[in-house]
Amino acid sequence: METFLHLNRWLHIVAGFTGFFVAPLALAVRKGGSAHRFWGRIFFWAMLVAGTTAIVSASLNGLTFLLLTGIFSLYLAQFGYRSLYHKRMGLDQQAQPYDWGVVTLGLLLFAGTLAYGLFSRPFNPVPLVFGAIGLMTTIRQVRSYLLPGPWPAGQWLRNHISGFVGSYIAAVSAFSVTSLKFIPFPLNFLWPTLVFVPVLIWMQRRYRPLAA
Repeated sequence: METFLHLNRWLHIVAGFTGFFVAPLALAVRKGGSAHRFWGRIFFWAMLVAGTTAIVSASLNGLTFLLLTGIFSLYLAQFGYRSLYHKRMGLDQQAQPYDWGVVTLGLLLFAGTLAYGLFSRPFNPVPLVFGAIGLMTTIRQVRSYLLPGPWPAGQWLRNHISGFVGSYIAAVSAFSVTSLKFIPFPLNFLWPTLVFVPVLIWMQRRYRPLAA
């Protein structure tokens, strides 16, 4: 077991740092080009490995913060990647069983996270923030799947940006908590959200014309 935990830890560190440095590369190159797709795939798989290993480590060691960020990062990474297959939603394309299964699981997980934040004693704002953001994301997904007619122009692109940037925020949050010990709680958890959410909003507005 000790060898497994050691291997899991190093795999998590390598995947996390890969995603940490690759994400800016995917954002810096031309969107939709081969380099963007290449770095985007690496980021997705890095977040997949980092999120999975985080959940394993958190489950075995009772680390609530790592469990939350692992689930959050994993869900948003798949949300961002899956959105690439939703370009014709409402036209000749509808949500698939996979989409409904994942969004249902997300609703349950994030509702539970939000409830944990609301009723935890002493009060802990971290699961409250992460649960609320995750729950809002999944509720918007459900509404979009049920909406008759085609999606608004560029909705798949805004989902793609939200998913990948959100996953990056979760990864930076985990790094901050584990490595930046000089930042007090709960700011060590929440500063990446405060810094990168405005960037996310700007990006969605900046690239909206590309989706028309």
